Amino acid sequence: MTAALRLTAIIILLAGLALGSAPASAESIKIGTGSTAGVYFQVGRAICHMLGKFTAARQIACESPPTAGSISNLRNLRAGNLQIGVAQSDWQFHALYGTGPFAEAGPDNGLRALFSVHGEPLTLVARRDAGIAKLDDLSGKRVNMGNPGSGQRATMEVVMAAKGWTADTFSMADALGAFQMSMALCHDRIQAMVYTVGHPNGAVGKAAELCDAVIVEVKDAVIDKLVAENPYYAYTTVPGGLYPGNPDPTTTFGVKATVVTSADLPDDVAYAIVETVFANLDAFKSLHPAFAALEARAMTVDGLSAPLHPGAARYFREAGLM
Repeated sequence: MTAALRLTAIIILLAGLALGSAPASAESIKIGTGSTAGVYFQVGRAICHMLGKFTAARQIACESPPTAGSISNLRNLRAGNLQIGVAQSDWQFHALYGTGPFAEAGPDNGLRALFSVHGEPLTLVARRDAGIAKLDDLSGKRVNMGNPGSGQRATMEVVMAAKGWTADTFSMADALGAFQMSMALCHDRIQAMVYTVGHPNGAVGKAAELCDAVIVEVKDAVIDKLVAENPYYAYTTVPGGLYPGNPDPTTTFGVKATVVTSADLPDDVAYAIVETVFANLDAFKSLHPAFAALEARAMTVDGLSAPLHPGAARYFREAGLM
């Protein structure tokens, strides 16, 4: 064999060895989150961070762009534009059963749950000079309801329907996103804003610090009935002292933030994502203050209406969490 032929043979052999030992091609996932000012965006970033730092068994390329929020995420997940979405527990329920804003599309039989994360109270924030001490005081005021496609807007619309309100109940019903509404409150463009979000939250903190805003109680007979009739709602409190000028706890109602996917996500990918988060839960909890109180067992059941994805269920069984 000539030297040239020997060299060619060696090159072919090395190439074959390299191909044989190469890892499988990376799985690519896109996580639908929310506004950059909200905690959903941090949930997506945290999951991608964890996958990049801890996943060794399988390469998973992960991106978590900002989106319009829960309802948009659920619709895009069903359409195949996302592999994972973060969504309020109430809108997860409605997407699964084809009710509320999903009535036209019908039930999403392919919706699957991975786990839940933090609680999300409907937070009513008002200028101190606006004379808003309770929910009914919003009548005749300039109110930001949230951007279309967001969970906060949809939840506010549920409250409005229960109260018999329309947009005309307010002197102005604005549709600003989370990133804009705090400064709109400070500049007196709006007198109140609603935000379904985990706490502490930067947008709420900005409103409290920069324009002396107050968090207002959301509780009356109508809300009592709403909570009693819907299993995905529960009363909760925004702790006192969390924000400047708000020393007392404030009662409101809320939902859970949940991480959902579709039945199309491969089982091993779902398993790897859940394993990475739960096997390193302390590291995950350290990535945002809203995650600090997370408990593994509660994350497997709270707020989850959709069936668990088989990959998630397998990990939970192996870990003794179900």
